[in-house]
Amino acid sequence: MDNVKDDSYYVRKILTDISYLMSKTEGIELDELESDETLCDSVLFRLIQIAENAKYLTARFKSEHDEIPWQAIVGMRNRIVHEYGDVEFDIVYDTVTKDIPELYEMLEQIQF
Repeated sequence: MDNVKDDSYYVRKILTDISYLMSKTEGIELDELESDETLCDSVLFRLIQIAENAKYLTARFKSEHDEIPWQAIVGMRNRIVHEYGDVEFDIVYDTVTKDIPELYEMLEQIQF
């Protein structure tokens, strides 16, 4: 049974969440996101999951891939978790439509 939870494992989990976000928000406008409560919840959940899984990546891995904005990823999670009732969806929208695809590209290029 090969269920080793190493950096590769957590990157795959992050990529799964990113793929979900990209598929569910492709071509969506800010007002569409804000008006769909279920989509909002799932987007916020996936952003939180990305940061939670990033926490388990080794310090070595993060330092070897310092082009990835690890602090910003955790910062977004903290904003969502601690200000859940008052999340600025324009920031979430920008993150999902601009930053998430870029993050996907960066992580996809990493060889294990």
